[in-house]
Amino acid sequence: MLDKLKSKWGITTIPQVVIIFIVFGVTGSVSAAISGPITDYFNISSELLHPLIYWPVRLLILFPIYQVLLIWFGLSAGVIVSVFTFQKDKFYFNFFYKMAITMIRKMIKLLSFGILFKN
Repeated sequence: MLDKLKSKWGITTIPQVVIIFIVFGVTGSVSAAISGPITDYFNISSELLHPLIYWPVRLLILFPIYQVLLIWFGLSAGVIVSVFTFQKDKFYFNFFYKMAITMIRKMIKLLSFGILFKN
């Protein structure tokens, strides 16, 4: 399995795979920790909003933070890692890209009370 990852990511040694896993782990933890204070700053809390609105909003805040931190931690660890490097897997990338666009449109439609994106 590690050989498949090494060939897919274009790396040569097992320590590089370990570094990439560490970068992913640290980035996910830090972005989740940072998204909490950001939602507090904008006064978005689970007590004020319904959970079906709160969690998608928090994920929409978390995703850009994750991308920036992934590049930052990747560069500081000496590896360049991004979601867009996994664009080789066109099926998965297109599936999640279309799902994200659909979710964003539905959230905008919900929050604008149907004024935007009329069917």
